[in-house]
Amino acid sequence: MSSETSDTTKTICKIMMSSSVVTLDTALDQSGVRVSEQIVEDVLKKFENAGMVAYRFFEWAEKQRHYNHSVKAFHTVIDSLAKIRQYQLMWDVVKVMKSKRMVNVETFCIIMRKYARAQKVEEAVYTFNIMDKYDVPPNLAAFNGLLSALCKSKNVRKAQEIFDSIKDRFVPDSKTYSILLEGWGKDPNLPKAREIFREMVSNGCRPDIVTYGIMVDVLCKAGRVDEALGIVNEMDSTVCKPTPFIYSVLVHTYGIENRIEDAVSTFLEMENNGIEPDVAVYNALIGAFCKANRLKNVYRVLNEMDCKGVTPNSRTFNIILSSLIGRGETDEAYRVFLRMIKVCEPDADTYTMMIKMFCERDELKKALKVWKYMKLKRFMPSMHTFQVLINGLCEKGDVTQACVLLEEMIEKGIRPSGVTFGRLRQLLIKEGREDVLKFLQKKINVLVNDPLWEW
Repeated sequence: MSSETSDTTKTICKIMMSSSVVTLDTALDQSGVRVSEQIVEDVLKKFENAGMVAYRFFEWAEKQRHYNHSVKAFHTVIDSLAKIRQYQLMWDVVKVMKSKRMVNVETFCIIMRKYARAQKVEEAVYTFNIMDKYDVPPNLAAFNGLLSALCKSKNVRKAQEIFDSIKDRFVPDSKTYSILLEGWGKDPNLPKAREIFREMVSNGCRPDIVTYGIMVDVLCKAGRVDEALGIVNEMDSTVCKPTPFIYSVLVHTYGIENRIEDAVSTFLEMENNGIEPDVAVYNALIGAFCKANRLKNVYRVLNEMDCKGVTPNSRTFNIILSSLIGRGETDEAYRVFLRMIKVCEPDADTYTMMIKMFCERDELKKALKVWKYMKLKRFMPSMHTFQVLINGLCEKGDVTQACVLLEEMIEKGIRPSGVTFGRLRQLLIKEGREDVLKFLQKKINVLVNDPLWEW
């Protein structure tokens, strides 16, 4: 990314952080910024947790001279709108894509994933069934996309039912079987997973490295780690060599089972086999040491990662932070957080964990300090991050500050949960501030475009 593109992206993000959904267009117009495909894609990605703000920016960008949305921009905003369940707007965007002949299989896979994640199973299936109406004939990739969406949202039985009813329309590949295999593994239903594996082989579909990885994961989740290890040992003598992912599953499982020595020896065995550990394997090892309360070993692993040029990610630090907070070592957790921000960008889970920790310790000043740092980094808070701080302020009795945050949340197009608003509502009624309550209720009703949305 050029420095000019980076500067423009930062300017737009700053405007979006400080503007409401209503005033955003005017603020962007007055700034005089010019957008490109790259800039729009970057901004939409940064605001993926704030669907309505992202959508307003998306609409504004579309009107700019010499600019046309990329497929990636369309997909990012579809994803963002689905996150906040603005399904009508989402389909409006799809219609625009259709008019520009930009709709593709991935468009529908995104929508199916989002519906399934929201447990809207029938809507996910309906999306698959109407692809032809958008001039995108469903193919094997779309079929796999539907099965994957259902399996990942713990609807493997529905996925199996669909697979059995329409598998004659498509020739299943190793990915199709791997999806079902993983779904039954998470169910968990080991006999069914084995049945799928056998069907796959009998149909002449050769298991690939992904399939083996899933089978190892399935066995580990079923408590059959030694059997999983047998598969790994068999793989060694074939062309299909074990991957870092497979070792990360084994190390993680040993960690969960408190078999720390086995976790370490498996990690060392991987290195002896000439397989370079990646960040996922290191994360599994760190998780194992955290479970065993071996903090010194955790820091040794971090130092080893640094020596080997493997950069820790937010997941690495979140594992450590979660462990420390769970054990009540909050001062150490804060020190780790300060170390983290020098190495990698915290994610929504990091900020939510830290803010919740300080709220529970009755240290609202520090919680607000983390919040301020997050805003300084132009990181858009998720719904959960907003709610953790609002709940903390309610607990402290700081209703005014909680209301300010809730209003900001609504203005960013993020709908608060009924529990959070209900708590604030009780406090406002208790303090006789029904006028403020009506004001906030009105704002929420405008946001969801539904005057019946009450508690």
